[in-house]
Amino acid sequence: MTLADRARRVADDVLFPAALEVDRADRVPPSHLDRLAAEGLYGAAADAELDLAGLGAIVEALASGDMATTLVWIQHLTPVFALSGEPSSALAKTWLPALVAGERRGGIALAGIRPKNNFLRVRRAGGDFVLDGFVPWVTGWGMLDVLYVGARDADDVVHFLLMDATEAPSLRTETQRLVAVQASNTVNMTFDGHVVPADRLVSAQPFEEWRAGDSGGSSLNGFLAFGVIDRCVRLLRSTADTAADPAGAAAADRLAAEADVARAALIAADAPGTPEARANASELAWRAAATLAAAHGARSVLLSNHAQRLAREAAFTLVFGSRPTIRDALLKRLA
Repeated sequence: MTLADRARRVADDVLFPAALEVDRADRVPPSHLDRLAAEGLYGAAADAELDLAGLGAIVEALASGDMATTLVWIQHLTPVFALSGEPSSALAKTWLPALVAGERRGGIALAGIRPKNNFLRVRRAGGDFVLDGFVPWVTGWGMLDVLYVGARDADDVVHFLLMDATEAPSLRTETQRLVAVQASNTVNMTFDGHVVPADRLVSAQPFEEWRAGDSGGSSLNGFLAFGVIDRCVRLLRSTADTAADPAGAAAADRLAAEADVARAALIAADAPGTPEARANASELAWRAAATLAAAHGARSVLLSNHAQRLAREAAFTLVFGSRPTIRDALLKRLA
């Protein structure tokens, strides 16, 4: 059984049945994350045989079950990717086996280095690194062991550090109240002279070099939208079968066909083409959720109905992990 097969099984047997309950919670159940670890999914980013399509299939499968759990898990992939690039380093030897096994779990704090933010700064003091500033949108707080943090120094060099994800007097968090995925416990973080040991440096590179690679946005995040589409299509088909609704069945078929084309486009996209492919996926998720809501009628607005949850998650995919180029492409489509 492939990792994608395991992800689909977990999504259908564990995540989706509990999705409405998790949607109302403040934290993802530890048992959900433990199950992902038991299935080997925390090590997906270190699997050299998994390309974008393979990793995307895992993300899509999990997101079809429960977006909050998937969002906490997907953060873990970045530190694993980063350490896997330098497997012989002392830091990788210390941390990578436990991260791959899911015995230790990672997240990211990278929004503080993007051009419009530029909130988090790093300096050296006695050989160690000291962080000062602000990072918005750190997901999974309280469910992580380490954070992959990015900060810029006075010479505009970005330093990536593997920081302990623990409370400290020099680190303050503020929980965000979100319209969807509240159980991801996404926080804003303020650093005030927060010390990170020198041996926690993963890598460093000039900011302009980093920005050139970041500008296209993450292709992998786009597969979250396909998870929403997949669940909407399946619920549409289930409703159509129960109610003998040919219009609903036809709508499901059209959405599924569009998703196949959009998924292939995202997989094939180069860096300049990724924003358009990401926008296409999110816009389709938005339409799929709206179609499901229309098919379910008035009951769609009940908190006990998956249509309203999926509509909010579709809205989330419009902005999660976005870039100005993705935003511009979306505005053209939605207008």
